[in-house]
Amino acid sequence: MATPTKISAVEEITADFKESTAAVLTEYRGLTVAQLKQLRRSLGQETKYAVVKNTLTGIAAKEAGIEAFEGQLAGPTAIAFIKGDAVAAAKSLTDFAKDNKQLIIKTGVFEGKALDAAGVAALAALESREFQLARVAGVLQAPASAAVRTIEALRAKLEENGGATEAPAEVEAPAAEAATEEA
Repeated sequence: MATPTKISAVEEITADFKESTAAVLTEYRGLTVAQLKQLRRSLGQETKYAVVKNTLTGIAAKEAGIEAFEGQLAGPTAIAFIKGDAVAAAKSLTDFAKDNKQLIIKTGVFEGKALDAAGVAALAALESREFQLARVAGVLQAPASAAVRTIEALRAKLEENGGATEAPAEVEAPAAEAATEEA
């Protein structure tokens, strides 16, 4: 029988699924409270790492339209609901799992697509969103920087030549030859 507490728990988990860009299902058997606290801290403020009840999570996942967790909800389960940078959170989870063998990454969902444990590891191997944006900014800035350097070199050359604005004789000669050939 559904109690008001269980109904509100399902609603909360469903809302977490819907508000998250990614979610990673883990098994935390054997981790201490201090280790879980350390993991939560490493995930950052935009990721909620919650210990959940398997039955209620199964219901909430179905309500949210997530099928990736079917058959995976067994044992002590916790989910990382990621609202920010999914790559950074996945890196934190996989790094923590490398150092703490008790944490098992089971499956995940990223932007509505199911991921297995290897998919979560692949997500963690990507560059962070900030790094990718910085790289794009660098690519966009490069032509402007080159133009500034070229203009500055021309200005320095003009100052070196005493501000002469005449074209060098070499440039005028071919133009004069072309004019005589046309006539």
